[in-house]
This record gives sequence, structure tokens and C-alpha cells, in this order.
Amino acid sequence: MAAEAVSGDQRVSSVMHVRCPDRLPEDVFRQVLELLAEFSPVVQALPPSAALVELKGALRYHGTDARRLGEVLRIRTLSRLGVDLRVGIGQTITVAATASGQIDTPGGVLAIDPDHVVDWLGPLPVEALHGIGPKHAAALREFGVHCVGLLAAVPPATVQRLLGGRAGRMAADRARGIDPRPVAPRALPATLTVRHTLAQHTLDGALVRAALLDLVVQLAHRLRQRGQVARGLTLVLRFAGGASWEKTRRLPEASAHDDDLRTLAYRIVDAAGLQRGRLTGLVLKGEDLVDADQVAQQISLDQAREDRLIAEKVSDRIRAKFGPGVIGPAATFLRVS
Repeated sequence: MAAEAVSGDQRVSSVMHVRCPDRLPEDVFRQVLELLAEFSPVVQALPPSAALVELKGALRYHGTDARRLGEVLRIRTLSRLGVDLRVGIGQTITVAATASGQIDTPGGVLAIDPDHVVDWLGPLPVEALHGIGPKHAAALREFGVHCVGLLAAVPPATVQRLLGGRAGRMAADRARGIDPRPVAPRALPATLTVRHTLAQHTLDGALVRAALLDLVVQLAHRLRQRGQVARGLTLVLRFAGGASWEKTRRLPEASAHDDDLRTLAYRIVDAAGLQRGRLTGLVLKGEDLVDADQVAQQISLDQAREDRLIAEKVSDRIRAKFGPGVIGPAATFLRVS
């Protein structure tokens, strides 16, 4: 479907949702964001591999329609970076993101005319609607709602009972193409990386976990020094012969606390299923960093956790006075019984 031509109509399709290939290196993703900024100053990075662009001003400036801009963007990223993109364009974030998800890999451009949004969304399966996760999709299917058109026809109050208040309201609105959220300019958040090189190639799982624990303590301490928290972790395992294994996972809540980072880091390394691979080193990255004061602090009813957090603050003061190596990683997790 062609995007609506440039005009004074506020219903013009001007939101672009861009999906990069999975596992795109961060430096290449940054270059994609720089290309997007050539089209519009309003770019919202969605790490690790997506972005939103508001094109209203760009459409007037370039004197063309959104679909044409999407095609030019795709050609430029292919020619300059060798990266193909899936570009969805719509009147709202939901429509644009849903459209990009309907493009077969490796790439393409799909623009939805505002006058045809409801007709286009209607036949799609409910899980294709941006913002509907597997759990909510299963609840809707159990109720007999298999496509977006049926979801739009169900009274909003019923959807709220099925999915919960806020989630139900959003799902009912988005099925009708309603999404008032603006594209908020946001650069790719900084990452923080710590590394450990093993003295010799090792198969010893205990040594690997000890090295990982050391990285966790380093990363958490440096995050707290910078007044930041991480929303995710990436673990890279390097093997003899040059091979590597990489996995990224999100934290349940953004954190810079030793316990939270350790729990997730251990889950990631367990998922690697190490057996015969001889490790030469580990890299741990804090991903999607934000300022700590931007994240709500939830009160914990776990007294043991509260005691560990108090001990963590004391350890930070000791490190600040006597140096970062004065407290080893083992002591960090043994200090509170």
C-alpha cells in the first residue's frame, strides 16, 4: 500500500519503524542511526536492533512521501553498510511497528495509508499486533479472538478483563489503530564493558564462574560509580581457535547491584552449555544504560537483600578509600550470611 502523499493533513503516514538484522554489531547499529538522522532529527533508538523515526518535518523538507524516503534509506544502508532493513511506515508507532514485522526477511518497505489502517490490521493474527506478547495472545485466543479485527470488535471493557486494566486498554486501542505516543528522540545508550583473559585455556567450569563473578563485581561497582544502571547484560565467551559465543538478556528491573547482575550472568553462562570448549577469555557488557535516578526504586520486603545492599554501600566506600582491589569478589558475596 502506498503511503499518503505529503499534505497538510495530520493523518499522513509519517512514523517509520526500522528493524535491522538480528545480532547486528553495536558499531554498525550506531551507523544505521546516523543514517536515519540524515532524514530526520527525531530518531528514537530501540536497542539492540530497531529504531523509530518521525518524518513529518522531513516530508515537508524533502518534498516527497514516506514510502519514497523508506526506499532511499534502504538503498543507502545496503550500499554503505551492506545491511538490509525492514521499514514499516504508518500513522502511529503501533501501525509502523506492526508493518515492519510483516515484511519477510531480509528487507523491504511497507507503508500503510491512514485510510486503510483498520482494513489492513483486521486479518492479521492477534500476535502480529505490536505490543501483544505471547501470554496476552494466548489469553485472547482462548477467548476466541484470533485476529486483530475481532479484537477491535470486542468491547474494551471485556479486553480489560481478559488482559488487565492498562494492557487491555492499550490492546483495544491499538487494534483500532489508536496510539497517541510520540516518537521521543533517544540516542543509543552507552554500554560499559569489562574483560577477563584467562591465564591458560581452560575447561574448568569453576574457574570460569570465578572469572565471571570477578567481572560482575567490577561491572556493578563501575556502574554505581557512574550513577548508572543496566537494563541488560551481554556475555561473550572467547574460545581457543578464535571462535566466540555471545548472548544478551534483559534484567527484570534495571540494576547496578552485585546480586542482580550475578544472577543473570550465571543464567547466561549456564545457557552456553559449556562442555568441551576451551575458553581463553570472557567479556561482560552492561547494556541499555540509564541514569540511576531515572529508574524507580521498589521497596523490598526481603531483609536479607536489604542487608546485602547496605553492605554493598559500605564496600563501595572501602574501595573508594583504599582502592578497587581491596575487596575480592568472593568476599563481596560472603559478607552477609
